[in-house]
Amino acid sequence: MSMSYHLLECLCSKKAVDSVIKGCEDKVLVLRFGRETDLVCMELDDLLSKNQVLVSKMAAVYVVDVDSVPVYTQYFDITLVPATVFFFNGQHMKVDWGTPDHTKFIGSFKCSQDFIDVVEVVYRGAMKGKVMVTSPLDSTSTPHYDLLYKDI
Repeated sequence: MSMSYHLLECLCSKKAVDSVIKGCEDKVLVLRFGRETDLVCMELDDLLSKNQVLVSKMAAVYVVDVDSVPVYTQYFDITLVPATVFFFNGQHMKVDWGTPDHTKFIGSFKCSQDFIDVVEVVYRGAMKGKVMVTSPLDSTSTPHYDLLYKDI
């Protein structure tokens, strides 16, 4: 298990996630959805924990176990982990990653600076009242997945 996982507070219930979303004011709320045993999640958690202090004036970072909070896992259609979702003052912030899905970032950020840049762009956009911002990352730094739509 990654040591970094313990440096990030884990939200392990719907009530805990709801509380943080409602209670985080004037900062970007970064929620990493995944599993602590997943290697890519461990890599991302390490990056997030190392940069948490650097972004602390702009953001609060938490990890969410996808198996503990199925209602949010389904709501955000999280089928691949890790998936990082952003909020600001209770509002879900969308980011145009140059992919069809603007609701979340899939995978790990390539480097610390990528994560810091995204937080900064989300923060600045949110302070201007925007609910969607354009990713500052080069498209080669953004994982691309084909979305498969199922007819229900």
